[in-house]
Amino acid sequence: MHHAELEILYEDNHLLAVNKPAMLPTMGVAADVPSLLTVAKESLRVRYDKPGNVYVGVVSRLDAPVTGVTLLAKTSKAAARLSEAFRTRNVEKVYWAATTGDVDPPSGALEHYLRHDDRHRRVHATNASCPDAQFARLTYRTLATGDELSLLEVTLETGRKHQIRVQLSKAGWPIVGDRKYGSDALLKTGIALHSRRLSLEHPVRHEPLTIVAPLPQAWHKRRDLAELVRAAGDRPLG
Repeated sequence: MHHAELEILYEDNHLLAVNKPAMLPTMGVAADVPSLLTVAKESLRVRYDKPGNVYVGVVSRLDAPVTGVTLLAKTSKAAARLSEAFRTRNVEKVYWAATTGDVDPPSGALEHYLRHDDRHRRVHATNASCPDAQFARLTYRTLATGDELSLLEVTLETGRKHQIRVQLSKAGWPIVGDRKYGSDALLKTGIALHSRRLSLEHPVRHEPLTIVAPLPQAWHKRRDLAELVRAAGDRPLG
C-alpha cells in the first residue's frame, strides 16, 4: 500500500485520524507485513520530508477486517493523554454494522461476559464466574432494515477485543462477511463493521473534536447494503 492511499480524516501537529481500509492490520504484525502504523509513519516521513524515525502512537485499534476512524498520535504527550481518555472511556465510539437476522428489539443494550480463546484467535461469550471473563456492554439502534439485512448504529461502552462482532453474533445478528462469528453473508472485502465516528476532547487544545469516516466502497457495491445506507444517509450524524 502506497502512502498516498492513506485516507486522512483529520490532522494537526498532535493527531492523525485516518479511515482504515479493510484487511490492513492496525499494528503488531511481522516487519515485512504492511500495517496502518508503518503506512502512517511512511506517509508522515514523505509528506513532511522527515529523516530518521517518525513517532506515531496507536491510541485506537481496529481488527484487520474492520474499517473506519482510527486515531494515531504524532507526539508522545498526545499519545499518553489520548490513551488515558480511551482507558477512562471519555471517548464516544460509534460504529455502523450491517447484520443478518431479525433485530428485535430495534434498539437496546447488549451485555455479555467475554473471554479470549487465544489458541483459536477468537472471543467467546461466557458467564460472569469465568475467571478471565471481561464485562462488555454496547448500545445499538436500527438505522434501516431491508429484506435480509439491518443497518445498526452501535455505541461501545466498553472496549473489548472483537466485542461488537461477538455480541451481535450472540444476539443472533452476525455481521455481514464475518465468517469467524457465524455469518454466511458475503462482503467483497473485510466485514460490514465500520468505525463511523469518534468524539473526544482534543488532548492539547481541550476542544471537542468529532471525526467521521465515509463508508468503504464494498458497502456501496453490495446492492441491498447500499440501499440501507441510502435509507440511513438522510439521518444527521448525531
